[in-house]
Amino acid sequence: MAAFTCTSRPPISLRSETRIVSSSPSASSLSSRRMFAVLPESSGLRIRLSLSPASLTSIHQPRVSRLRRAVVCEAQETTTDIQVVNDSTWDSLVLKATGPVVVDFWAPWCGPCKMIDPLVNDLAQHYTGKIKFYKLNTDESPNTPGQYGVRSIPTIMIFVGGEKKDTIIGAVPKTTLTSSLDKFLP
Repeated sequence: MAAFTCTSRPPISLRSETRIVSSSPSASSLSSRRMFAVLPESSGLRIRLSLSPASLTSIHQPRVSRLRRAVVCEAQETTTDIQVVNDSTWDSLVLKATGPVVVDFWAPWCGPCKMIDPLVNDLAQHYTGKIKFYKLNTDESPNTPGQYGVRSIPTIMIFVGGEKKDTIIGAVPKTTLTSSLDKFLP
């Protein structure tokens, strides 16, 4: 599963472009300057910083020093200790488990799934030995989500004794997840 980290780094260069902006034929023309930050790590990605004509009337010399930092976002693979379950291993890992089981239904293209992933990983570490956690990729195993009526992801289901006891849909806060899980602790 990919996650995105953003860091602030100075750009390799600042480039500017000037264009003429006119709101009406009788009004005087104002030039609008756009600043582009070109970052060495970005392989050509340009971050556009615009100054509006209104700001040009109040600021005669825009300061470049305010524009010296830029944000770089890069994808990283996240590591997780949560075991993967699929259609073929569902019965043995989830339905025949001896304690509470949490299943995170997710997909690699799902933004909210990426948002909630760190929370699920933290909870899996916190409840180690008390609750088993599994992840099910809905793209690779579509039968099980269909059987349990999963219509949107992320969906987290809690099973006890092979029976579905609770369902949490969407990227919810950690407190919501912990309160749902605490109900099923022995």
